[in-house]
Amino acid sequence: MDNKKTEQLKQFTINNEEKAGLTTNQGLKMAEDEFSLKAGLRGPTLMEDFHFREKMTHFDHERIPERIVHARGVGAHGIFQLYESLADYTKADFLTDTSKTTPVFVRISTVQGSRGSSDTVRDVRGFATKFYTDEGNFDLVGNNMPVFFIQDAIKFPDFVHAVKPEPHNEIPQGASAHDTFWDFIGQNPESAHMVMWHMSDRAIPRSLRMMEGFGVHTFRLINAEGKAHFVKFHWKPALGVHSLVWEEAQRIAGKNPDFHRQDLYEAIEKGDYPEWELGFQLIPEEDEYRFDFDILDPTKLWPEEEVPVKIVGKMTLDRNVDNFFAETEQVAFHPGHVVPGIDFSNDPLLQGRLFSYTDTQLSRLGGPNFHQIPINKPVCPFHNNQRDGMHQMTIHHGQTSYHRNALNANQPEPVPVEQGGYEHYQEKIDGRKIRGRSESFRDFYSQAKLFYNSLAPFEQQHVKDAFSFELGKCKSDMVKANAVALINHIDRQLAEEVAVKIGAPIPAKNCEVTSAKKSPALSMANTIRKPDTKNVAILLNGEPDAELLTSWLGIFAQHKLNYSIVDKKLHSLTMDVKVTDTYETADSSLYDAALLISSDPIIQTPALEFIQTTYKHYKPLAVALSHPNALANSRINKEGTGVYDLKTASIQSFIDGIAQARFWDRIL
Repeated sequence: MDNKKTEQLKQFTINNEEKAGLTTNQGLKMAEDEFSLKAGLRGPTLMEDFHFREKMTHFDHERIPERIVHARGVGAHGIFQLYESLADYTKADFLTDTSKTTPVFVRISTVQGSRGSSDTVRDVRGFATKFYTDEGNFDLVGNNMPVFFIQDAIKFPDFVHAVKPEPHNEIPQGASAHDTFWDFIGQNPESAHMVMWHMSDRAIPRSLRMMEGFGVHTFRLINAEGKAHFVKFHWKPALGVHSLVWEEAQRIAGKNPDFHRQDLYEAIEKGDYPEWELGFQLIPEEDEYRFDFDILDPTKLWPEEEVPVKIVGKMTLDRNVDNFFAETEQVAFHPGHVVPGIDFSNDPLLQGRLFSYTDTQLSRLGGPNFHQIPINKPVCPFHNNQRDGMHQMTIHHGQTSYHRNALNANQPEPVPVEQGGYEHYQEKIDGRKIRGRSESFRDFYSQAKLFYNSLAPFEQQHVKDAFSFELGKCKSDMVKANAVALINHIDRQLAEEVAVKIGAPIPAKNCEVTSAKKSPALSMANTIRKPDTKNVAILLNGEPDAELLTSWLGIFAQHKLNYSIVDKKLHSLTMDVKVTDTYETADSSLYDAALLISSDPIIQTPALEFIQTTYKHYKPLAVALSHPNALANSRINKEGTGVYDLKTASIQSFIDGIAQARFWDRIL
């Protein structure tokens, strides 16, 4: 099973590295490709130059319309392996047969910006996974945050219009720090919970390999006996959940706007395959109403302390795409792509997405046959009576293309449920046709308060700073005041501090939700911590001890640490050890830690600025100084937390610090 998708894609692959003659798209060999056909050497180009017209026409249409949201993304192939049969919950084949390995394709993206925007902007990250199962494709289309801004899909165009660059000047790109977004938030209090996540460190991940994924919506699992469970899907990263600090994110946007996609690509190329475990939160159908929140509300999460996450399998991304456009850009996801044993709930945001995704693919990919594009094609056979349409890539044989028919023995015919045919869950529905909001959806602030309560003090400070930055970019005093009024329902102190920072009035009345409830699972302070695949900058100042450096590099390799050696110029230290970057091309924001090796009494300015910024961003810093007073005039406290003097401390202690990642108690 694991090779099916790879072999299928090979059928559509042309190896342009092999020696071959140049032809047109029709296979005609061409003797010339530098000059168009002209009436004389200096004459006009002739209409009959079919090669020029084919080549130029293809070029003119090489860019398809980019996605309205999630335009900037990166993708990779992988596999999913089930740990144990889930037959008690679902009849989905790939979730019940542990002997099967299911191919997957994952696309991770930002939401607001265009394809040309930066990777490290403050934004939600899309996390979409296509499972190529033997029963058809299952698309798990989610985000790196478990909730969303709105409750009903009819408001999705409004939300996107508000967060996108403003229509009168197309500013700002890849950012939510502007009036229309915050005007929407202030006028739509259902967004309160999600905006807290958006202002948290979750919106600026350190790496795509170090963030969670969530299905967001409530789905159903149905087993072979017809028993249903409500389910939420989770992806738990093996490396833990880690973030940048805001100043780093801004610096990286200038230094390397492709930081996240390059990080993912290089990790896979090195064999440091990213891994996530798939988890289910499960609620029996009969327990739908036993919680103090509505389980169908997409602005609510299910606290893990109340509904534990059951880990069921592991996904490994082990192959980069061969062609970004053909795979990452043309892949088409849809939450309505399900298999037997997986069904939908009445979540009103999910219900709308079941329409909009097909609708948008028709426009973006040019017609109804986007499922025939290799990256979208299932690994199992598909047969139906749908014909023609733009970009039809299959030659259909036969006289009939309708159901029922007698001329072709009614082929293809529906498959009975007992033989794997899909059947929607037979939920009893009793109600009036109505436009409105359920009373159970009207609690907008309790879970926003739960999220904020659950954060560590440094995380709460980052939320304050994020609100202050975002609202500080707004021009309208009314927008600022309305946003502070919304925050005032979540946390009074937060509202007061933000109001002072942005010059907005402090609300006269304290409307804060009264709750001390916490969920430890929501804080990134409680995440997994490993040194694996982190990046260390080794800074040279003078002549290093090459033998000692070589021994340290060996220890780094044992811990799967990556490193760059930085000096004033590129050169070789030994036959096997080379300087890879200069102080002009490297920047502290691009690394997880720094090691300064200095034989000189004075630390030169580029190296000094590098380590001071590393220290400022709370990252581990190691120094090996031939002159112990070399840092005397720096802003670094050698006795501070996360600072390792390798004259007295071991290299292993530094590696343990790299696993720790940040030292938030460091006094700057």
